[in-house]
Amino acid sequence: MTRNREAKSAHAARPASGVDALEAASAILAALYRGRANLAARISAIPGIGSPQLTIGLIGGGINTNVVPDRVSFRLDRRIIPEEDPGEVETALSAEITAAAAAFPKTRVEVQRILLATPLVPLPGGKRLAEILCGHATQVMGEPIATAGVPLYTDARHYAAAGVPVVLYGAGPRTIEEANAHRADERLPLADLHKATEIVALTLATLLGPG
Repeated sequence: MTRNREAKSAHAARPASGVDALEAASAILAALYRGRANLAARISAIPGIGSPQLTIGLIGGGINTNVVPDRVSFRLDRRIIPEEDPGEVETALSAEITAAAAAFPKTRVEVQRILLATPLVPLPGGKRLAEILCGHATQVMGEPIATAGVPLYTDARHYAAAGVPVVLYGAGPRTIEEANAHRADERLPLADLHKATEIVALTLATLLGPG
């Protein structure tokens, strides 16, 4: 979701002659961060998913140091857990932004959805696939491998939306922290890649084989 705040530029020597978009945006950001603190109280019943999350990951605006900024935009990522209704989450988030912006009536606010990714949930038929995959993974990895939810974005949700059972399986470290995900040194040990390839191949052989 992206959020724009438009105001009126002015010379820094006469800031009152303009309308400071960054001042208004700061109030909205503060409100969003306050609201984020309440998300920890909601925990998904699916192990591994945890609570909803909100991150403001991109922000831009302003013209120069000596100019009152007339436009500020930022993008936020609101992770939805399976128990939440995506429409209700979006409506509540927009209302939160609008309420914070009301203190700055001279500015114009625009909220735009970039992407709505509904949570991936278990479907009938997925249990057998997961059991076969976990069985081969346990054998190859030499330790018990069980299913768990992960709070990650995946295009596999499109298959689930069409009624196709989906199981996610990835090579590499077990957690986002261990993988240094989305960092400059994000990594995947080649040994884990080789094992994952073997596990997927064995799973396909079982599913497509006789019986």
